Amino acid sequence: MLRANLFAMGFSVLVPSMIFAQSIIQLEEKAYQDSVARMMPSVVRIETFGGTERIGRTLASSGPTSGLVVSEDGYVISSSFNFVRKPSSILVIFSNGEKAAAEIVARDHSRMLTLLKVNTEQKLVVPRAISRGEIEVGQWAIAVGRTFDQAGPNVSIGIVSAVNRIWSKAVQTDAKISPSNYGGPLLDIQGRVIGVLVPLSPQGRGEVAGAEWYDSGIGFAIPLEDIFKQLDELKSGKDLYPGILGVVLEGNNLYNGFAKIAACHPNGPATKAGLKKNDTIIQIDQTPIIRQAQLKHVLGSKYADEQVQLVVRRDNTTFETEVLLTDELDPFEHPFLGVLPVRTSHDQKGVVIRYVYPDSPADHTGLQKGDQLVLFSGEEIIDAESLRKSIAAIEDRENVDLVFERSGQMQNVKLSLGVLPTLIPDVLPVEEIPAWNGGEQQDTGVVEIKLPESPSHCFAYIPENYNPQNPAGVVVWFHAPGGFDQEKLIDRWKDSCTARNLILLAPQSQNPSRWQRTEVEFSQKALNQLISRYKVDSTRIVAHGYQAGAAMAYLLGFAHRELVRGIAAVDATIPRLSRPPDNDPFQRLAIYTTVASQSPLEPLINQGIQLLRTMKYPVTVVDQGTSARYLADNEFEEFLRWVDSLDRL
Repeated sequence: MLRANLFAMGFSVLVPSMIFAQSIIQLEEKAYQDSVARMMPSVVRIETFGGTERIGRTLASSGPTSGLVVSEDGYVISSSFNFVRKPSSILVIFSNGEKAAAEIVARDHSRMLTLLKVNTEQKLVVPRAISRGEIEVGQWAIAVGRTFDQAGPNVSIGIVSAVNRIWSKAVQTDAKISPSNYGGPLLDIQGRVIGVLVPLSPQGRGEVAGAEWYDSGIGFAIPLEDIFKQLDELKSGKDLYPGILGVVLEGNNLYNGFAKIAACHPNGPATKAGLKKNDTIIQIDQTPIIRQAQLKHVLGSKYADEQVQLVVRRDNTTFETEVLLTDELDPFEHPFLGVLPVRTSHDQKGVVIRYVYPDSPADHTGLQKGDQLVLFSGEEIIDAESLRKSIAAIEDRENVDLVFERSGQMQNVKLSLGVLPTLIPDVLPVEEIPAWNGGEQQDTGVVEIKLPESPSHCFAYIPENYNPQNPAGVVVWFHAPGGFDQEKLIDRWKDSCTARNLILLAPQSQNPSRWQRTEVEFSQKALNQLISRYKVDSTRIVAHGYQAGAAMAYLLGFAHRELVRGIAAVDATIPRLSRPPDNDPFQRLAIYTTVASQSPLEPLINQGIQLLRTMKYPVTVVDQGTSARYLADNEFEEFLRWVDSLDRL
């Protein structure tokens, strides 16, 4: 009886709780439905014709896709991803079923948005935008598209997981975002628009950057409030571009380092405003700047042709200056002294010359192997890295003062710097690697590189003579479709790794028959793990591959300039829709590529070479005659000399 009474008491409490919980769920569901219903007159379906449906394995521009009404007189905003293949015609379908032709009016190349003008007489319904200040992390977020069914929406529900992402341009959500709702709205629970859904990436640029994250729980929306602020300019037909200041900051620590200028781009906005190397930006548009990341956040939301007010500290004084941001910089061309440094001289300051390039500024000045460089343009040379930075940052490349020591005598010369060469030295002496005598040796031979979060496999070959006192270069080898034979690969590289002080890193695609763009991230993490375990020469990290593997080398090199210093592509083009980043004074990148006259890729390879040269990259081209293939023995040895020379000064 007692048990029965207790059960009855518990049941009497449980039943109302269940009813209450059920009513909450029903209310939530009703709120979602009402929110979407209020929005649907403003969400359109977009169909494009004349383009391709896929980029690799990703649905692309031929539609259907989504868009959002932003002006009652026929203007619709959408993601630029939806028009990446430049369709010949565009059709917009409204919620009432009406169809109308549309044309592209303008693009926002900073936030990856495209404005359409629809040929319609009907008065469109403009949605209400939630203000930026009301957007809070943790609030409901409803991603809406009109892709699969013309009569209804496709909906995904999540929360706002972060604000001010992608350098203050976007709101982040964990709702599933994909090509099915790119261009559609992200709503709050009241049916107000938080933003327009687009693929974005903090590293990459372009219309497809970030598309590989679709349905992953990492999605972005451009606040509609920000879009409305730029709408009149877009309606006038003006394309918008990111605002560029034209400086390189010292160091790589975004979150602790001051915004101290290491170099100003020649003829860039900062140079025109009087900024110089060693200046520190301490305020921009009334926002204090303590860390480099704060500067990137403020500039991230700015457009070209906007004027910003800077407060700058120089030595012990501060001054104010106005800078007019630009949309592009003159291509930067790396200056060149003409020497290779000795890598094993750790016990002295300065740089000892290992090799002098024939017909270089150093050669013309009479510098010789064994000379020790002491002062460059009045600055003490600490080591090769400090000299490399001084050369990159120098403003006047003519009549440069150089002090060196030869046979105990100091000598002073003046020279004019050249540009990085593309020819590979015919003969490059191999530098001796001293034996390691510092205690227990690290693992050598074949070493597995495993990431707990990834099912992909990767191994490294560490030469037996590895010496942590002499950092090794790294070649990240991407295999061609079909996989590879590990033993044969190691046999090909083993002696070269020993002689040239190289580590071979070989990530493997999950599907042996093809690589996916998403595997670039795995390769980058594998490289970082290798760097955490072994001493690596950061000036000689090369992404290298054959055919589709070489396409992966391009993707890794372009996306991770902070790591990669060379891209070596054999019989491969620059991947479609992957634009090379601008040449950077402190993140040098050299290109090695091959051309064969009977390769079906020859025209596209040559187009890529021309693009890279226009951007002032040093491009070394190997003519393979009529047949495309992987490197023959003589070409392989030449390629190794190219890798060995990437730390040139």
